[in-house]
Amino acid sequence: MPLTILVVEDDEGTRLSLQDYLELEGYSVVTAEDGWKALQVVENFQPQLIITDISMPRLDGYAFLKALRQKPVWRLLPVIFLTARSDTRDRVQGYQTGCDIYLEKPFELEEVGAVVRNLLERSQLMQTAWMQYNRFPQKMANPPGVDAPFIVLTEQTPDLTGREKDVLDLLSAGLSNAQIAASLFLSPRTVEKYVSSLLRKTETNNRAELVRFAMDHHLVD
Repeated sequence: MPLTILVVEDDEGTRLSLQDYLELEGYSVVTAEDGWKALQVVENFQPQLIITDISMPRLDGYAFLKALRQKPVWRLLPVIFLTARSDTRDRVQGYQTGCDIYLEKPFELEEVGAVVRNLLERSQLMQTAWMQYNRFPQKMANPPGVDAPFIVLTEQTPDLTGREKDVLDLLSAGLSNAQIAASLFLSPRTVEKYVSSLLRKTETNNRAELVRFAMDHHLVD
């Protein structure tokens, strides 16, 4: 299942632009025109990340995020402020309220996409590690002479080539395709082919799901 992103934006053009771009990137996108409706959408769809404007009718971005953070289940949900407010005091207030990233308008869709991938991958890694610890705490103990956490592998893992493993390691570290290409002395197009192959072999839909799969099956350190 694709990860769900909530876009909260009263400007229809911006809202649709973000929705179209993120859906092309492989995410499921739900939208809201203001913070009041966004609170309802969060409860109904339980998104994995939120992109929200600040200046909106009925309930602005600050009030929306404050209400969101008051519920323990949503305190760690990644939130991006995407706003025309560029004053330092606005940014400080945003971070104090609980946003993870503050991006100013006008923006580049590619930058928004990179920030979304980074936040989702980190969030999924943290969630996976926490779930593994809670489900198998005894398997996280180190046997004598073993420094790294010891986890027994019971599920069959996909057969990856050495180069695919190299790409997966760097992808899990948060590097972009261009950065991976530079590190491995490959072309970006070649890296895209390796990523596509990894998605196919792991039956995942996007980079965030691929990283989560890799962590679940202990394909990366």
